[in-house]
Amino acid sequence: MNKKASAHSSGSPQPSKLVTIFCDGSSLGNGQAATRAAGVALLGYRGLWRAFGTYLGTATNQQAEIAAAALGLSALREPCRVRVVTDSRYVVETMSGRFRRKSNLEWWEKLDSAARPHQITWEWAKGHAGHIIQEAADRAARRIAALGRVDESILRDAVDSIGTAEIED
Repeated sequence: MNKKASAHSSGSPQPSKLVTIFCDGSSLGNGQAATRAAGVALLGYRGLWRAFGTYLGTATNQQAEIAAAALGLSALREPCRVRVVTDSRYVVETMSGRFRRKSNLEWWEKLDSAARPHQITWEWAKGHAGHIIQEAADRAARRIAALGRVDESILRDAVDSIGTAEIED
C-alpha cells in the first residue's frame, strides 16, 4: 500500500511541470566504522529519465535516504509539481509532519531547502518489491556506495534499466 502526503509552497503560483522522482539511499555497513553510503535520484519528466548520484562516505542509512531526496529536488531548475517516491517511511512520514525530527537535523535542513520551491507529494513505495524504477535507484545507490564514488556508467545503467517502464500510482 502506498502512502501519499502533500506539502505545498505558500503564496507562489501553481508550478506547471510535473516531475516524478524515485530516490533511494544505501549505507553499506550501516553504523560501523567502515560505512560507505550513497544516494541516488531518478528524475522522470515526459517519459525522459535522468539519474543523479552522490557518495556520502560514512553517512547512516537514514541520512542517505534524506540525501537522495534532497539530491533529486536540488536537480530541478525551476519550481515544479513533484511526486517523490521513496522506500523510506522515515522520509515520507517526517516530511509529511507525522514524525518529529529528533536527529539528522542538518540533513533535514538540506532537504527542506531543496523542497521549498516545489509543490511535493511524498509517497512511500515498498522496497525490494520489484518496481523497476525503484529497484534501479536502489541498485545504483548500492553500487556507488560499494565503489566509493559516483561513476557516470552506474547512473547510465540505472536510466537504461528503466527503459520504457510506466510510472505506477
